Amino acid sequence: MFKFKKAAFYTLGCKLNFSETSTIARQLADIGFIKTEFEDAADLYVINTCSVTENANRECRRIIRKAKKKSPSAFIVVTGCFAQLKPKEISDIEGVDMVLGAHEKFNLPQLLTNLNTVEETEIHGCEIEELDYFTSYSLNERTRSFLKIQDGCDYPCTYCTIPLARGKSRCDSIENIIKSANEIAANDIKEIVITGVNIGEFKDKNNNKNFGELIAELEKVKGIERYRISSIEPNLITDEIINTVKHSNKFMPHFHIPLQSGSNQVLARMKRRYQTKLYRNKINTIVDKIDDVCIGADVIVGFPGETDEEFNKTLNFIKDLPISYLHVFSYSERENTPAIGFEGVVSKKTRADRSKQLRILSNKLQRAFYQKYLNTEHTALFEQDNRDGMIYGFTDNYIKVKLPFNSDICRTKKRIKLLEIDTDGMMKARLLTTKN
Repeated sequence: MFKFKKAAFYTLGCKLNFSETSTIARQLADIGFIKTEFEDAADLYVINTCSVTENANRECRRIIRKAKKKSPSAFIVVTGCFAQLKPKEISDIEGVDMVLGAHEKFNLPQLLTNLNTVEETEIHGCEIEELDYFTSYSLNERTRSFLKIQDGCDYPCTYCTIPLARGKSRCDSIENIIKSANEIAANDIKEIVITGVNIGEFKDKNNNKNFGELIAELEKVKGIERYRISSIEPNLITDEIINTVKHSNKFMPHFHIPLQSGSNQVLARMKRRYQTKLYRNKINTIVDKIDDVCIGADVIVGFPGETDEEFNKTLNFIKDLPISYLHVFSYSERENTPAIGFEGVVSKKTRADRSKQLRILSNKLQRAFYQKYLNTEHTALFEQDNRDGMIYGFTDNYIKVKLPFNSDICRTKKRIKLLEIDTDGMMKARLLTTKN
C-alpha cells in the first residue's frame, strides 16, 4: 500500500529523540516508505517533539506549518514528549492528522491504514504508567549512532516534565543492548553515543547489572571504535565508571555532567540529588584520573527565587572548576511541575542577561580548553560532510576540528595535528597520515 511513498522526519530535542526517530524511519521503510529530506515534498511527515521548554512547543508548531506548506496534502503525524503531554492541544493545530503518545510512537506502521488527510485528528495514547520499554538506535543519519539503553526518570526535579512525558525509569537488558550494538557495527558506524533520560539509573531487568557493568560489556563489541557517554547525573558516576573510561581504548575521555546551579539553596529547591561539594569532588576525581578529559555541564538560570547572589555563586563555582563548555538554559515555566507555583519569579530580561553571561563564560572555557592542545597530535573521527569545502570531525576529547574536504577520510579515524583556533571556534587541523 505504501510502496514508493515518501516519508520525511523532523526531530526536536535530545539525542534520545534522534534514536527513536531513526527507529520509526526503519519501521516505515519495512512497509514500503522511501525516506526523504524534510525540506523536500513528502507523502508523510513525522515530527518527533520535545517539551523541555516553551520554545520547543513553539518550534513544534512552526515545523508543522512548514511541512503543510511544502506538501498541503501530506499526512502529518506528531509524536514525542509534547504529544504525550498535550495531545488535545496538538490535535487542534491545523494540518495534524495523527497524534501518538509515548506508548504508541513505535506502532505507527500498524496505525497507518492510508494517507488520506482527516477532518478530525486521530489521537492514540495511554496512561503514562502503562509504558513499557522499547529499544531504539539511529543509523545512517550521522557518523555516529545514538543507542538508547534506558527511558523515563524517577527523579522528582521540580522544574522537569520528563517523568510526566516518559514515565518511570525502565531499562533494556544488556543482552538486547549488545545485540543492537552489533547491528550498528554491521552498518559500519564507528561511534556509539549511549543515551537515555537518566542513563546512570541503568539496571538490567533480568539480572540487575548496573551501568558500569554494561559499559564493560560494550567495550567488547567488535567494529565499534568509539563510545561516548551522554549526559549522566553526578551522583550516579561511580568509581567503576570512571575507571572503565580511564583504562578503555573505546570509551572517550568525555563526560557531560548536569550541574544546573552552583548554589546549594537553588539545588535544594530544584530537588536535585546532590550539592556542590559532591559535584566538585566528582569533577576533580575525573580530571585527576583521566588524561585530557573534556567535561561539559548543563546550567539553568532564572529558577524561581534565584537571587543575584545565588547566580554569582554559580558563575564563581564554574570558574573554579576544570569544565570545558556549558549548555545554558533559561528556566521555562512548565505546567504540572511544582516550580511553577514557587515564589520569586525571575524576570525574562534577568534570565536573558544571566544566560548571556554564562554563554560568554562557556566560550571562554572552551577556548581555554582548546588552547591547551595547540600543536598537539590527536585522533579524530570525521563526518561525511562537505560544507564550504571543509570536512569536520571530533577528537577523542571532543574538540571540533576541520580541514580541507577529502572524501577518502569520511567516516574514518585519522591522526591529525591541531594548528590554530579559527574565528568560528573550531580548530584547524592538518592530516598526519592516511592510515586508519
